[in-house]
Amino acid sequence: MSTRPPLPPFTRETAIEKVRLAEDGWNSRSPQKVALAYSEDSRWRNRAEFITGREAIVAFLSRKWNR
Repeated sequence: MSTRPPLPPFTRETAIEKVRLAEDGWNSRSPQKVALAYSEDSRWRNRAEFITGREAIVAFLSRKWNR
């Protein structure tokens, strides 16, 4: 597993950088890029839909962003 700096403990500046990197990932609307920020066995809930794993995250975000 690779690490992506900045890593804890955070300073004010590195915390701001981490948040901006996360925002940039979501704003890219790239499901593959967003999914890499989560563990392989992540579990999400979207209303009545339960999503487990990166592949399911990619599928969910692809459907959501293609609408």
